[in-house]
Amino acid sequence: MSKILDLLIPARCASCGAPGAPCCDTCQTVWGALSEIIRGPTAGLVPVYVLAPYADEARRLILAYKERGRRDLAPSLGRAIAEALVHLPDPEPEPCLVPVPSRRHASRVRGGPHVRRVAEECVKVLASKGKAATVAPVLRLGAGVRDAVGLTRGERSANLDGRIRLVPGVCRGKVVLLDDVITTGATAAACTRFLDISGIHVSAVVALAAAG
Repeated sequence: MSKILDLLIPARCASCGAPGAPCCDTCQTVWGALSEIIRGPTAGLVPVYVLAPYADEARRLILAYKERGRRDLAPSLGRAIAEALVHLPDPEPEPCLVPVPSRRHASRVRGGPHVRRVAEECVKVLASKGKAATVAPVLRLGAGVRDAVGLTRGERSANLDGRIRLVPGVCRGKVVLLDDVITTGATAAACTRFLDISGIHVSAVVALAAAG
């Protein structure tokens, strides 16, 4: 059915509108090499790497994927993460990707956990290249977590305080926390600390983009 729909309604790039693919080859190049960024909450806790600034093509693609129903972008976003992971310092042969969780309401609106979907697509790409990786969705958010848009760093930290939960799952190998956008770093820090006290060491945080 999806192939028939593709013939009837060809995909257009979610960034520039060019016909042919959810993300055209030109816009895909917005995802560059890993760049380490420093945010107060994560400084000295865990290294954080991103593929692009949260602007222009990167912002349009992420917003289209998260908020405008373009779930067909997951494979191209997963490919970008997969191509970047091999350039992590001291890369692990079999990385374990832990997606940052979304609020339940947000997940329902977005058709499921959007970061987890990108992680799963990333694993598929790595497998096609003969590289093993796993996804461990071991985090979830409890009740009472607000939308973080517009919150300050302190408010974001307070928003998550005591509201991150561990769910059954197995993390093997080098654990990489995966997110879509790093803003203040409060979410990445909260998840990293929670995993650490749960006996799971996060070696790095990787996100598609950094805001600010």
